[in-house]
Amino acid sequence: MTTDLSLPGSFVGALVQRLGSAPLPVRPRPRPVHVVYGGAHLFNAATVAKLGERARTAMQSFAGDASTFGRTVGVADASIAQQVMERVLDKLARRPVEAMCIDFEDGYGPRTDEEEDAEAVRAARELAATSAPEALIGIRIKALSGATVGRGIRTLDLFVTSYAKAARGALREGFSITLPKVTSPEQVAALADVLEHLERTLGVTRPIEIELMIESARSLVTESGLAIPMLIEAARGRVVAVHLGAYDLTAELGVTAGDQRLDHPYCDLARMLLQLSTAGLGVGVSDGATTTLPIPPKDASAEESADAVRRAWALHAANVRRAIDAGIFQGWDLHPAQLPARYGALHGYFLERKAGMSARLRSFVARATQASRVGQVFDDAATGQGLMTFFARGLACGALDESDVRAAGLSPEELSRSFAEIVSARAAPEASA
Repeated sequence: MTTDLSLPGSFVGALVQRLGSAPLPVRPRPRPVHVVYGGAHLFNAATVAKLGERARTAMQSFAGDASTFGRTVGVADASIAQQVMERVLDKLARRPVEAMCIDFEDGYGPRTDEEEDAEAVRAARELAATSAPEALIGIRIKALSGATVGRGIRTLDLFVTSYAKAARGALREGFSITLPKVTSPEQVAALADVLEHLERTLGVTRPIEIELMIESARSLVTESGLAIPMLIEAARGRVVAVHLGAYDLTAELGVTAGDQRLDHPYCDLARMLLQLSTAGLGVGVSDGATTTLPIPPKDASAEESADAVRRAWALHAANVRRAIDAGIFQGWDLHPAQLPARYGALHGYFLERKAGMSARLRSFVARATQASRVGQVFDDAATGQGLMTFFARGLACGALDESDVRAAGLSPEELSRSFAEIVSARAAPEASA
């Protein structure tokens, strides 16, 4: 029996072509799992190496045995705690610092113009002399609003000019400018204009990236809707990440100092809005900072020192896990001694779930491939993609390795593709056999 169709074939064909060629959501490229902020006056060419050494010292001094460290970062199983301990030690030995920001804002404080001018030039030359190619390094300038506009632009100009001249235009991969206290697209567009001018006049060979600090209600929502997509659009393709400024945001919303914390409901709401606003745009999201630092009290005994550091680590690890629950795998570290807790929480998260996720992914790939071979649609690809994201994130942060990926039934190369693409590629040879 035939069925008459009221839509002409040419119309349907044109519609299919138009919809099929629509751009798909962009998946963000792998981002570092943290960024260490430090005042510009403290930065020199050896800073990255020194931060790594201080992180290793903290681990050696206060971690205790594997079970103790595991409990501190939220891992109860003794065998998994041992794996976490080993992988954190390996991470701290190989690549302790994934990213850092040379700070000319809160971490630098108010200085005379002469001081900041000199510091911008000096720090730029130190950056040019820094090796540590595995670390992403950028700067944070002062806000491009109110009384700090001129100062922010001048520091940016001096730093980038000095850095570009010292590096002969070949800036580090991932060099970025973090813009704090963003409230309008005009501020972001102005920063993009300045960077375009500097790149053109200085012969910079790689575009300078932008990272945005979301620290106010107006940078989250406006009367027109979500604000972040407009901020990202204003940068004309330069924005690679947005960061939650938890303490400025909560202070603006009337939260008193005793209640300003990363697990505040306002911060949970902000994290959700950040994720919703950047979904499909290829922009990463970073959580804010844990301000309780793992520093032993003055004149404390060895036991008291270890207890204080572990309490701070436990809080930091809990905040890392809370961000992961929202799909956010990057956050701020204010002190190198926080790195063991961050890596412990991350590695624990992946290692505790690895066996179950591996079995689920193998089963999903097999079922989806079978459906594709017989001409059926496997309609739960989103779950398959979520399982793949687990392994991609774990591999990127060092909690998992290639053998873990292969045990889940995938090759490391396949992790860069979508679940649907993998299923299609695997089903095609068998269907044609």
